[in-house]
Amino acid sequence: MIKKLFVVSTLLCFIPNNILLFGNSDATRIINNTEKKFRSVDSYEVKMTISMSIPAFRLPRKKYHVFFKQPDKIKIESKGFGVLPRTGMFTSPMENFNNLTDIKIINNLKELPKDNITVSGNLILDSLALEMPNDYAKLTFKPTVNVIIDTSKWVITRVTTKIDTLKIMEIQNRYDFVDKGYYLPVESKVEYFVKDARLTKWIKKDIGLFIGDYQNIKGDMVKGLISVIYDNYKVNREIKDSIF
Repeated sequence: MIKKLFVVSTLLCFIPNNILLFGNSDATRIINNTEKKFRSVDSYEVKMTISMSIPAFRLPRKKYHVFFKQPDKIKIESKGFGVLPRTGMFTSPMENFNNLTDIKIINNLKELPKDNITVSGNLILDSLALEMPNDYAKLTFKPTVNVIIDTSKWVITRVTTKIDTLKIMEIQNRYDFVDKGYYLPVESKVEYFVKDARLTKWIKKDIGLFIGDYQNIKGDMVKGLISVIYDNYKVNREIKDSIF
């Protein structure tokens, strides 16, 4: 034990900003535990209220009734025109991590709360709704994704997508115990920071129109915020397949 502590202390002297790099096996274990937690809830329905402040999306606060059943069945009910962000909301951790390469753990001891750890990787361009003009653009356009996981509950609390040091998107999730003790998100905030026209198509596609005409979206987004409130959860209540 003393020898292990000595090795860790020595590494801290040579790694800037107290950042520890872990092996792929550690990242795999953390991803698998997070996936297992996600799969532990077989089904749920929830009321969602979404507020948006995004150029080209001048919409009032919107309410949704969402049904989810493992592994990937989703039903969204809403009156009239509405939008929902796709990223990380209904997809499993494993599905999201499959869009990354060179995955590693970066634990910033100064900035992260206790039991939180960052899993980082490079975003696969083919997973984006984004067309590159040439091969050189593909080589230079390299988004990275940092995923912060609370290892005490095995949930994802924050996802940040960057190009170099420029942040282009960030998702923050707040959790609480709902419906007799299930630990699920009660609030999500999705921020977009777009200063490159090449990203506009991807961001618009990622927001995703569940109701309405995609062609109605015009103009480049510079910065936007989507706030999601989850309420009135009903978890593991035997949702029938016919609903979907």
